[in-house]
Amino acid sequence: MSTIKAILKLLLFAIVSIVIVTLQLIVLAFNNGPAAYIIPQQWHRILCFVFGIKIRITGEPYKNGQVIFVSNHISYLDILVLGTALRASFVAKKDIASWPVFGFLSKLQQTAFISRSHIDAKKEKHALDTMLASGKSLIIFPEGTSTDGREVIPFKSSLFAIALRNENNSDIFIQPITLAMQSVDKHDVVTQDDRDLYAWHINMTTPLAEHLWRFAKSRGAEIHLYFHTPVDANEYTDRKILAKTCHEAVSNGLVNHKNKKQ
Repeated sequence: MSTIKAILKLLLFAIVSIVIVTLQLIVLAFNNGPAAYIIPQQWHRILCFVFGIKIRITGEPYKNGQVIFVSNHISYLDILVLGTALRASFVAKKDIASWPVFGFLSKLQQTAFISRSHIDAKKEKHALDTMLASGKSLIIFPEGTSTDGREVIPFKSSLFAIALRNENNSDIFIQPITLAMQSVDKHDVVTQDDRDLYAWHINMTTPLAEHLWRFAKSRGAEIHLYFHTPVDANEYTDRKILAKTCHEAVSNGLVNHKNKKQ
């Protein structure tokens, strides 16, 4: 029965995505401003419903201006989770752009792709500055990789520099977000297998397609998003201190989540 359900979920994923892609391509042909995030947000919400991902939210996203959201990272499924709550562009590793299906869909979200190559650094800096200059909000995963959700590893400070070199003198806030697994397959997260049902992280050898198939066969997951107090980037001059401040907020949010479950 779980196999049949998984097949149906993936069929719905394909059908919904085809419809969304068509509509979004039309929108982007005329508008790449705030209105261009409406259709992707609905796509994220529909797919969360299809795959049984329930989202609990504590706090609320900053809505009074331009913001850079920074979150810990557990799985490619985090994109769907955060995409339901936020209308912003993701900043992702360059190799994701070449992923089958997901890479193309990421481009429709107006994702900014970056690499670790020093050769590309100047071009990517300009691309991110251009996005901020156009008034877009961004979503970044400053850990630089995904984990199994047990802890939040130190943030890489390089991306925080885009908020400090704000050439347009606009007020940019940074809002830390803690993403935590509440349950998977209708039960508490206890074992590593439980974690790895939702998480797709650096220590796993499971291919993405195989992981998605396994998740589709499950009864989904419940994810908790904690939106912390926004940080005014204008109050900082050191990107490393800014990164550490945001890391502490996200990390403390995960610790508090664990304590509530005990």
